[in-house]
Amino acid sequence: MTASTSKRTVRIATRASSLAMWQAEHVAGLLAAQRPDVTVEIVKISTRGDRDLKEPLHAMGGQGVFTREVQHAVLDGRTDLAVHSLKDLPTQSAEGLCLAGVPERGPRFDALVLPAGAGVGSFEELPEGARIGTGSLRRRAQLLHVRNDLEMLEIRGNVETRLRKLDEGEYDALIMAVAGLERLGLQDRISQVLEPPLMLPAVGQAALGIECRDDDEEVIGMLAAISDPVARAEVVAERACLATLRAGCHAPVGTLTRLDLESRTLTIDAVVLSADGQQRVDASESGSVADADVCGRRVAEALRENGAEALLTPETDND
Repeated sequence: MTASTSKRTVRIATRASSLAMWQAEHVAGLLAAQRPDVTVEIVKISTRGDRDLKEPLHAMGGQGVFTREVQHAVLDGRTDLAVHSLKDLPTQSAEGLCLAGVPERGPRFDALVLPAGAGVGSFEELPEGARIGTGSLRRRAQLLHVRNDLEMLEIRGNVETRLRKLDEGEYDALIMAVAGLERLGLQDRISQVLEPPLMLPAVGQAALGIECRDDDEEVIGMLAAISDPVARAEVVAERACLATLRAGCHAPVGTLTRLDLESRTLTIDAVVLSADGQQRVDASESGSVADADVCGRRVAEALRENGAEALLTPETDND
């Protein structure tokens, strides 16, 4: 009698939106290519942030509204790992979990998205009092810093829902992530890429964060094999900055990290703004890639010395 060989099954927890599913399927593909002996299954999880589409994100406590239930699915053994948009993942790991995988990062900037057939084509051309749809305090504050005439309106829902509301006339423009639009094949909706100094991205924007149980050595090894060292160094610096500031992942904080591979030097630019955009504090630090976390902490300390702490309300997460 010949013994049968069964493949190891790895289960991925994810939100159920089209973008989250793209992310989970992307990770599944990376794992399958790295470990053909593994079968990958995707498990959809509903989060508070998905269920409540009315309350602004910053009013929901900020921390964990898109990640907590997904993390619980790993902790209770229903799944082996969780795939998150890293910008939504709190800087403090949930007890029992570790951030074991950060694959290659996508384009990290934000985009101005205009209605189909709009007569304007750029941020500068928007009329006075234009209605801008975004749920991000970071995006709002940075745009208001240069144009305080704009009317910032809350918008929730998946990418497709937001675009429909835009085209139906509820907004004059949306601010969305370039990476999300490209991953869904909607790059033709990008009217203008908003780059620094106008708009610095969110901490971890366009990066995926993969968590697993901190005692699951096999899965930790799998995720290390599909991680990108450049993306990992960048997000380590950015998350160290955010953690040192004690600001939530939905706070008006922007970062841009650049890595010079030849000199192995990492540079991080960071900004903190008041919610109305009228006050802005900038800082920049450079250091060795090996000390990415130190570099992130240093830029946060520089921001504090320049008065950033007064602009932030520390986020807490007691769950």
